[in-house]
Amino acid sequence: MGRVANQLLASILVNSIYEMKNYPVVLVNTVLSPLSFLILIFFVSDGKLLGDAIEGGLIMTMFSSGTSLQSDLSHYKNDFKLQDIVVGSPTIPGVYVAGMAISELLYSSPAIAILIVLFGLFVHATPLQVLGIAAVMVLMFLTSVSLGFALASISADIVQSYAYTRLLSTVFSTLPPVYYPITLIPLPFRYLAYLSPTTYASEIAQNLAGLLQLSSTMFAIDWVILLGLSAVFLWIGVRHARWREK
Repeated sequence: MGRVANQLLASILVNSIYEMKNYPVVLVNTVLSPLSFLILIFFVSDGKLLGDAIEGGLIMTMFSSGTSLQSDLSHYKNDFKLQDIVVGSPTIPGVYVAGMAISELLYSSPAIAILIVLFGLFVHATPLQVLGIAAVMVLMFLTSVSLGFALASISADIVQSYAYTRLLSTVFSTLPPVYYPITLIPLPFRYLAYLSPTTYASEIAQNLAGLLQLSSTMFAIDWVILLGLSAVFLWIGVRHARWREK
C-alpha cells in the first residue's frame, strides 16, 4: 500500500506540483478558460443564465482536466520516454494513470474552487441534488481521462497530441449546450448536440438544480445514456490503449 501511495505521489509531483510551483503563470489559463465563457454567457443573457454558466464551467473544467491528461502523457511518453521507464518498473498502468489524473485535478483546483464558491452563492440546490451533480462531474472526469489515456498511447508527437486536445475541447466542451440550456438551440440542429456526452451531463445537472425542466422519463434516459457512454469510454481506455510498444 505504501508503494502504491509513493507511485501516486511521484506522478502528482512530476505533473502538477513542480509546474505549479515553478511556473505559477500556467494556472492563469486553467482559471480563465471556464470563467471567460461564464462571463460571456452572463453578459449576453443579462445574468439570466448565470446558474447554467456556472454548472457549464464545472463540466468544462472536469472534462478539460481529463483531456489535458492526454497531452501530458504524450509529452512524457514521446519526449522524456517516461512511459518506457514506468513499463520497466513495478508500477502498473492503473496506478500511473490514476496519479496523473489526480495531478490534473490538482492543477485545475483553483478554477474548481472558484466555481464551487459561485455555485454555492448563486445555485440553490439541496444536498441530495448537489450529490447528483457531483456524480455527473465525476463521470465527466472519468470519461475524459479514459479517452485521454487512449489517445495519448497512440499519439506519436506532442504537436499531434495538442491537436487532439483542442479538437476534444471544441467538440465536447464548447459546441454542445454546456453553458446554456439545450432549448436555445433550434430544433433541427438540437439533435446534433446529443452526439456529445457533455450534453446529457449538462441536462442532468441543470435539471437537478432546477434550471431546466425534464420529464422523469427523459431524466432517466439521460442518466442511462451518460452511464453507458462513460462505460464505453472506460472500456476504450482500458482495452485499446497501447501501454507497451509493439
